[in-house]
Amino acid sequence: MFGLPKSTKISKQLPKKAIFQKFKPSTADRKLFDEQINRLSIVSEISPQTVSIAASEEVTAIYIILVQMKTVECDKKNIKLLSKLIDQNMLFALQYEDTVKFAVFFADRVLMSESKPISEWVLKLKGLDLEATWDMLIADICGIESTDGKDIDEIIIHNALKEKLKKQIARLEKKAMNERQPRRKWDLAEQIKQLKEELKGV
Repeated sequence: MFGLPKSTKISKQLPKKAIFQKFKPSTADRKLFDEQINRLSIVSEISPQTVSIAASEEVTAIYIILVQMKTVECDKKNIKLLSKLIDQNMLFALQYEDTVKFAVFFADRVLMSESKPISEWVLKLKGLDLEATWDMLIADICGIESTDGKDIDEIIIHNALKEKLKKQIARLEKKAMNERQPRRKWDLAEQIKQLKEELKGV
């Protein structure tokens, strides 16, 4: 599945009832989970036992969890809950009808890929050990380009800050366009200028 070697293929159902018993989510969180998620199963295990890639101190195995969705979107709360299922590195393949988008909880945030037909997903295993493979998989899935030798978590935090600044600038520019008072308009222009300078330095 997803272009991975046949040796990685497994099939292990993850009953929702067992998840609820183990983690005891609130009534609201359980309702949200039930409304969006139909079934879960582990479909791939990437480990030294299934591929010729050595484990690292941090990463001993990578699991692909197929999440069959009832809805197009998956709330990030559900991904955070799922990330507690197994104390391992997991990629969640969120399947809705014949499309899949991947999600992962990494660097204290939920990252999601674009949605594509299942047949178009080909996951490539690269790296000298499983930690490097894990980083490469996340980078490929989420379209993250490695720069300046930074770790992937640094790049993700860096990109998140850039996006936040861009949104702040766009919001202030819209506000400035509608502002009629010259003094207030000037203040907004100064704030925009400062944020643009900050963005250049990121």
